[in-house]
Amino acid sequence: MTSGHPSHTPTNSKGAPADPPAWTSPLAWCTLLLAAAFGITLDLWSKDWAFEHVAERPVILDREVILADSDWRPPPHEGIEVLPFGLLDFDLVMNHGAVFGIGQEQRTVFIIFTLTAVTLALVIFAVGTRARSHALHVGIALILAGGIGNLYDRILFGAVRDFLHMLPRWDLPFSMNWPNGSSEVFPWVFNVADMLLLLGMAIIVFKTGARKEPATDDDSPPQKGDGVIDSENQIGG
Repeated sequence: MTSGHPSHTPTNSKGAPADPPAWTSPLAWCTLLLAAAFGITLDLWSKDWAFEHVAERPVILDREVILADSDWRPPPHEGIEVLPFGLLDFDLVMNHGAVFGIGQEQRTVFIIFTLTAVTLALVIFAVGTRARSHALHVGIALILAGGIGNLYDRILFGAVRDFLHMLPRWDLPFSMNWPNGSSEVFPWVFNVADMLLLLGMAIIVFKTGARKEPATDDDSPPQKGDGVIDSENQIGG
């Protein structure tokens, strides 16, 4: 014979779960889709604007030319200083790799990986979060927006449009260099989609890990509120 407290799921007056899975909630779907749509629109608009205005003349991208030449890059240009003290410039780059240029010339692999990640994110949203886990839904939406934004570029242009260059005139101390030979503190050029991906992952990590409560002893007396799930702090339910 074992002892313990029977667990139960909080229910409303009609006997339905008080915080059901996200896939049953119209509000959860609206949160996901609206946040993802906003992120995708912001990313694609910023790329279009940058490749039309940063260089002296609009940069026309030919998919066939870019696919045939993995070293293809926009015409030389001075770029635009956005923040003082060399904090941020706009410089046009075509990235044939992943986030921050990692894994060059692996376009097909990244397309398959992105499609898989998008599918997995939707599954996690639908069955791994609760209807009231709004922060988690926003985090998943940002990851979807970042992945879809860069996937759009890979399919349409053959590479990803990047233009955000942090600390472009800041060099590493002691004449140090990165493995690629660059002496810049931050030699990578990125885009809004990359920022959305990192922000979405940060939200999920924070919401699922920062507020975990310590486990309680099974033999301890029941306390008021036992069995109530804080849906804002958990993915699973």
